[in-house]
Amino acid sequence: MTFTSTRRAMLTALAATPILSKSLSAQGAFPDKPIRLIVPFAPGGNSDLTARACAPAMSAKLGQPVVVENRAGAGGSVAAQQVARMRADGYTILLGSNGPLTINPTVQANLGYDPLRDFMPIGLFVRTPMVIAVHRSLPVRTVAELVAHSKANPGRLGFGSSGIASAAHLSLEMFNAATGAGITHIPYGSGGALTPDLVSGTISGAITEISTALPLHREGAVRILAVAAADRLPQAPELPTANEAGVAGYQAAAFVGIVAPTGLPEPVAKALGEAVAAAVADPAVRTRLEGMGSLMASGAEASPPGFAAFLQRETAWTRAAAERAGLRQG
Repeated sequence: MTFTSTRRAMLTALAATPILSKSLSAQGAFPDKPIRLIVPFAPGGNSDLTARACAPAMSAKLGQPVVVENRAGAGGSVAAQQVARMRADGYTILLGSNGPLTINPTVQANLGYDPLRDFMPIGLFVRTPMVIAVHRSLPVRTVAELVAHSKANPGRLGFGSSGIASAAHLSLEMFNAATGAGITHIPYGSGGALTPDLVSGTISGAITEISTALPLHREGAVRILAVAAADRLPQAPELPTANEAGVAGYQAAAFVGIVAPTGLPEPVAKALGEAVAAAVADPAVRTRLEGMGSLMASGAEASPPGFAAFLQRETAWTRAAAERAGLRQG
């Protein structure tokens, strides 16, 4: 090969190099643009508060903004169906909770999506116990007094929840089934949406996440009668458990985690899983969420396999609870 031909070959190779680099750069390493975190409920409730607490820590780990978007409707099913149909590239993910992932498939038919088939678990953030809370004007200070008052005034007590077929709704139905209280269910779009009516006394009370009710309890606007947890919470040790209050075995909690459309590439799933784990381990996030009454996920639960196992257990519990509460698909 002559010097001229060698020089020509080198120039040709150098000219091609930027084109190849540009092609590889165009594919990019995940993520190379903002990620949309879809919250399937209105702003202000437990899911929304958890998403907004965790998103900055996820952003820091991923190196791209994690943008929270609220899309309420049908107990979370509207957003879940939309996200299930999205491209499985990791740029649109769902804040998964009881409603869209375990309750709606149990009590509703023809959802338009199958959580087991259409979603990949990424990681759990928190479990948040439910509480039985009443407006300050209601003349009751214990669960037993609430049940007696409701029975003495049939049809007059209305309790809000975060929506039809939400975790709070199912918890209310379980409470009615366990006590015979006969409290009327009043659905809202989220725990945050019911708060103004609970504070004003438009509704008598609510079974809702402690993260929604605890600030109102501390302000004296509402009165928490019991926590639906196995043990008293360190954040509010003065509050009795429902079991202590006379409703044996009554436990209920909302869970919040991340799922993504099935088919996510392994490196993308790994990156998102690491971001969830980073948020759960972040001291500032833990302080904020634990201060609201939430229980942080374990390290295993914050991983894709751990969250998948958690969802299997939660689905089995939900089916049994719905059966006890008399709820059916239809």
